[in-house]
Amino acid sequence: MTMTQSACRQYHSTETVVTKVYNDMLMAADSGQVSALCLFDLSAAFDTVDHDLLMRRLERQYGVRSVVLQWFNSYLSGRTFQVVYGGSTSSTVYIPCSVPQGSVLGPRLFILYTADMEDQVAEHGVSFHAFADDTQLYVHCRRAEVTSAVLRLENCIEEVRDWMSVNRLKLNADKTELLWAGSRRGPCSV
Repeated sequence: MTMTQSACRQYHSTETVVTKVYNDMLMAADSGQVSALCLFDLSAAFDTVDHDLLMRRLERQYGVRSVVLQWFNSYLSGRTFQVVYGGSTSSTVYIPCSVPQGSVLGPRLFILYTADMEDQVAEHGVSFHAFADDTQLYVHCRRAEVTSAVLRLENCIEEVRDWMSVNRLKLNADKTELLWAGSRRGPCSV
């Protein structure tokens, strides 16, 4: 896990993400910069994790092999569900993808599955911080550089969207937000 992911880390929470991003934006405002903050929302993020991609990633990127890899595979595969209502039971539905929510391991596996996203963002010089599937991308710039900063952020978002598509994740555009922040007065003087 990276320092830019606050989920499943001791002494980190959603408050850590908010504090980090807010502090970065205040520091930028104090130096006369404005900030563009993009808040990503993923559709059914934990439900769309591809088991085969996750197994390959655990093996190739994290060195998980042999019996331990088999444990992970066993944990994820063969999962089913049924609905019981009014004395009737539905047919069995097999779950070909997803990591279990509400489990200790599910969020950690999701974080490992999506860790590459940070590399995509870093290539654009955009800041990144996340809490499980809640992702914040942000960039700071002088007011005269807003056009180039917007272009950089748009290119980053497009590449992240492509990365998500390849990894069977879906960005929910209707719930994704872009916010601008800065100081009206410019840099603060002490």
